[in-house]
Amino acid sequence: MNDHYLKKLDRVTAILTQLQSKPTVRAQDLAAKFDVSIRTIYRDVKTLENAGIPIIGEAGNGYSLMDGYKLPPVMFTKQEVLSFITAEKLMQKFSHESLGSHYQTAMEKVRSVLRHSDKNLIRDIEKQIDVYNHHAHSGDTVKNVIPTILESIADKTQLNIEYKTVDSRVTNRTVEAVGVFFEFNYWYIMAFCTLRKDFRQFRVDRILQIFKTQNPFSQEYGQINDYRRYSNGEKTRVRLLVEKKIIGHIVNSKRYYGFIEEKETEHGIEMIFDTEWIDEGFPRWLITFADYATILEPESLKTKIKNLTEGISRKLEE
Repeated sequence: MNDHYLKKLDRVTAILTQLQSKPTVRAQDLAAKFDVSIRTIYRDVKTLENAGIPIIGEAGNGYSLMDGYKLPPVMFTKQEVLSFITAEKLMQKFSHESLGSHYQTAMEKVRSVLRHSDKNLIRDIEKQIDVYNHHAHSGDTVKNVIPTILESIADKTQLNIEYKTVDSRVTNRTVEAVGVFFEFNYWYIMAFCTLRKDFRQFRVDRILQIFKTQNPFSQEYGQINDYRRYSNGEKTRVRLLVEKKIIGHIVNSKRYYGFIEEKETEHGIEMIFDTEWIDEGFPRWLITFADYATILEPESLKTKIKNLTEGISRKLEE
């Protein structure tokens, strides 16, 4: 069998897997995924139909398997089995606890269909992989909180939440969840708050109670990343001159504080930010590497840093 037919066999098998895992698959999406022409995808689908696979749909509208049609269990490659083990370790460390039990159940189902040799592979390898998490774990107040949020997104219905703010006030909000995301060791909801008439982030571990309602969303929403870039506050331009040796230590956190651009100069790296947290968040972040940075603007930031350091000094003297 020549290379052309081997590639076609791999592609047709992968298309069948896509049909098993999704309600509808578009030819143009398959063509982009496998880097072939749409006409090639049409021929591959015809190959599956000739093999007796009941495919519903036609060119331009998308394809799906006939409802109720059952295929034999999927066989996994050794590389796929190893990726499952690694993913399971990551889920154990970083998954929100409201998802953990569901993922564990799903993995048990995956393990049940593995070949005997693959089960042995998992047994031998899983203790050789670990993920070290140095952050404290924050527990749920509400059981199944993230699944409840995701269900409301799927159903496009509002949520009522009782929320504890950073200053320990408890508020009640009705929100329309756009999505959830994980950042700096915490899970967050990005949602439209009907009280504020604006988009807000809510830390999941501060939700005290959550209830799904029957009230539909008031509007349509896009992808979560569209709203994470959304700003609802005034921004302040900040310019810093930072020593090169510290740049690698702030490369991940800088974007959270409004990083825009940087340029290399003979005296160091000039970094520019547009931040909404000039009063609290940005100064407290900056103080962690302030001995390697010079504030170019604004002057008010120098005063804030000075006040912070003086406050720290007084605490140390007590």
